Amino acid sequence: MKYLKHLVTIITAITISSVISANEIKMAKANWDTGYFQAEVYKQGLEKLGYKVTEPQAMKPSVFYVAAAQGDLDLWVNGWFGTHDTYLKEAKGKVKPVGYVMKKGGLQGYLIDKKTADKFKIKSVMDIKKHAKEFDSNGDGKADMVACPPGWGCEKQITKHFNELGLGDFINPVKADYSASMADAISKYKNNQSILFYTWTPNWTVGALELGKDVVWIDVPFSETKTVAVPNATKSKINLGFGADDIRPAANADFLKANPKVAKFLKKASIPLSDVAAQNMKMNKGEKSERAIRKHASEWIKNNQSTFNSWLN
Repeated sequence: MKYLKHLVTIITAITISSVISANEIKMAKANWDTGYFQAEVYKQGLEKLGYKVTEPQAMKPSVFYVAAAQGDLDLWVNGWFGTHDTYLKEAKGKVKPVGYVMKKGGLQGYLIDKKTADKFKIKSVMDIKKHAKEFDSNGDGKADMVACPPGWGCEKQITKHFNELGLGDFINPVKADYSASMADAISKYKNNQSILFYTWTPNWTVGALELGKDVVWIDVPFSETKTVAVPNATKSKINLGFGADDIRPAANADFLKANPKVAKFLKKASIPLSDVAAQNMKMNKGEKSERAIRKHASEWIKNNQSTFNSWLN
């Protein structure tokens, strides 16, 4: 009898353990801080659904998609498609995008300070060639441009630009920590120096440097992307060198099949671009600790409670 009771206890413990394991979500987040807020909002939503969510670890896209394909991670909400399409192809169907955080929310391209653009009539990245010394910080004769760190999807696209357009002949892409590099660029701008940088939206950079007033988008005549109408650019229509990306959750395909409740949640949830941009500006002003970001997410949920509740029902 004692043996039977002991066996029942073991089976019960195993069952409980299995339920806990099944209800745990191994979540990641992007290693660019402008994506932290979205990750936290979704994390709190998944917890409200009854899941135990691991603290999301910040990582490069190149690392996330490999880990998710192997089943070491379940999901993140920082997918950029089509910039990350290559990673999906490499995952061979084992990772899938689901739902939309922001449709066409990811605008990407190159910007320069408006003062320099107006002074030298710079309309395109190709015009930088004649004026490279204006953007040269280290005396190598090339313009310094804040670019993307290795392992980011945008790094691959910028490399394509450099290869096709020969930009490396007159531009030096700075691939160090992005936030630190942009802080340095903003400091240069405040000291009346010319600046050239890559950025995306939503991002605090276009809050700290006002579009149309401080900085403008410039043309990147890349063959794989089209000319579009873009506000606050050097021309009414320019080629950004990037398509407008959808910011979407991406998850392990087997995980989605096993957790239809999570898949349904990811399909329902979304956050307005303007709200993310507003939160990014709070971080730029110093509210960037993990505790502050959790508070921002909780406040956003409280202010949008009915919308948030609709994701859960």
